[in-house]
Amino acid sequence: MIIKSLDHLGLISNKIADNVSDNDCIFLIGEIGVGKTTFTRKFINYLQKREGLKETEVLSPTFNLLYEYDINNLKVMHYDLYRIKNRKELDQLGIFKENFDSIKIIEWPELVETDLVNRLELYLEYSDKENERKLNIVGYGKWKNINENKL
Repeated sequence: MIIKSLDHLGLISNKIADNVSDNDCIFLIGEIGVGKTTFTRKFINYLQKREGLKETEVLSPTFNLLYEYDINNLKVMHYDLYRIKNRKELDQLGIFKENFDSIKIIEWPELVETDLVNRLELYLEYSDKENERKLNIVGYGKWKNINENKL
């Protein structure tokens, strides 16, 4: 699928947000600057707006590794694992050890080894056109039958 604009990316994030539930995990995979944090910002701000809350600033947690957002009965945990160099460091974070009732959004999940049941993987790539991106979606568990045509 080709994402033609920021508004188009927002529509995709909104549709995913409308179907997400506690313990779902979204992996965002792609090069620096391709739109991973932008997707997350649109996703979180949409949930906040939908729940009647003020939209907050959503930053990349590159240096903090994690930002948490409480959205009424939902908790979104936004991880950025760019600076994590090996699985030992990742294990020390304990991302999957505690059973939080939360939605996990993980940028740079390449070191994550888990068999999460309800996982959505979004692969973002640069396109030949400057403001467009390529998107490939792979789903597991309840997301298994999702594809670009449903978004």
